[in-house]
Amino acid sequence: MPAPYFLFPFIAILLWAGNVMVSKLSVDTIDPTAITFWRLAIAVALMSPFVLKQAWRNRAVIVPQLPRLAFLGFLAMALFQCLAYQAAKTITATSIAIITSLVPLLTMLLSVLLLREAPTVGMLCGGVLSFGGLVYLISSGNPATLFTGGGHVGDLLMLIAVLAYALYGVLLRRWHVGLPSWQSTYFQAIAALSFMLLFEFRLPLDTVLPNRASLPLIAYAGTLASVVVPYFWLQGVKYLGPNRCSMFMNLLPVATAVIAVGWFRERLHEYHFLGGGAALLGVLLAQMIRRPLVIGAPRDSQASEMR
Repeated sequence: MPAPYFLFPFIAILLWAGNVMVSKLSVDTIDPTAITFWRLAIAVALMSPFVLKQAWRNRAVIVPQLPRLAFLGFLAMALFQCLAYQAAKTITATSIAIITSLVPLLTMLLSVLLLREAPTVGMLCGGVLSFGGLVYLISSGNPATLFTGGGHVGDLLMLIAVLAYALYGVLLRRWHVGLPSWQSTYFQAIAALSFMLLFEFRLPLDTVLPNRASLPLIAYAGTLASVVVPYFWLQGVKYLGPNRCSMFMNLLPVATAVIAVGWFRERLHEYHFLGGGAALLGVLLAQMIRRPLVIGAPRDSQASEMR
């Protein structure tokens, strides 16, 4: 495998880490729903000249898939992003990245439930290890505090966010919308933008409109995070395959922590290393150990509706 191909997911992860910084910087600058709305507006505007003409020619295939595309867009581009921006108000950038890196593991677990894929030894061991590491992380190294009101609301919001994104990944596989990647992404973005527009009516106008402080954040989120990251990630999947690319998700907490320590002066504590390390190790185990949990079960069995 030519080494330059590995730059595609690597650059995507670095830009994604930058978007986590945007989440933290936006906390006191713009409402979470407002920045989500504007990033989607920019992304749709940038993609339209390149996608709209081809999409019109493909409208006979697209129209029947619009309900599914709308729900997918709601999950990944509206719900996930809004919750991540809201979570940034109470938890660190490093914690956001560690919880986000659980997406591959949660996708595997949901695939067992929704696609009837055979569970593996890696899923079981990795799931238990990641859960323990996550509990240790969100409790700041003292799990007993979770029973006395410890932890942060942001941790729960990020868990809901990554579950939504994992469900998105599973539904993509189950539904097989049959569209080119950019056309699928484009209509998901339009659907998510429509959802967010409904939220904006409840906000005061001065909260919705960008200001001098929020404009650079919106520009980064709308261009690099919403258009460039998907491009590099899709190129990585094209040349390396989804399994190799999913491994790069484990670099997200590392890249984010390096930036956060240098930029926000975030302090890394023992529970970050122990809890976060256990969570990431669990993800790796789930990805690398593919032996079926049940002897004789096929490795990659799928539900009959997937065929």
